[in-house]
Amino acid sequence: MNADLVPGRHLPDFRLPDHVGNQRSLSDLAGGDPMLLHFYRGWWCPKEQAYFRKLLQLQDEAEVAYTRFVSVSVDTAEESAAFRAGLGARWTFLSDHERRCVHELGLLETTDRSHNPFVPTVLVLEPDLRIHAAFNGYWFWGRPTNEELRQAFRTITRSIRSDWEVPAR
Repeated sequence: MNADLVPGRHLPDFRLPDHVGNQRSLSDLAGGDPMLLHFYRGWWCPKEQAYFRKLLQLQDEAEVAYTRFVSVSVDTAEESAAFRAGLGARWTFLSDHERRCVHELGLLETTDRSHNPFVPTVLVLEPDLRIHAAFNGYWFWGRPTNEELRQAFRTITRSIRSDWEVPAR
């Protein structure tokens, strides 16, 4: 994984087309909330399909907890839209089909020369795009569990919401 993608560092606010072709920036997608940023190999990867099934289990909780999910691949916007719909995911999928970010972020997987995908990576971001936690998912067990994600989101939310604590009488 890129040495710059570590807790405490800010992620660049890149812009990519979403699953319907609209240009979207990370800061707009974060919208002042914690965010899971998931770089994945592509719709065709069985490891990714298994991981997405886990994220789908967390989708309802994330939505009511003001937490954003964004998934990024080198698939085209059309492929991303079809994969997203097939999964039943409601979060934003971004397309780096031109492979600008995969190179800028140093996340090109070098073992797959036919797809040239991202190294599977999960970043938990604070609203200002500061990296709170980073997970290298090249090996499946390196990916965060839903409980690890819940704990990271709890920590971020506690730090950004002034009304976190129950008011004293």
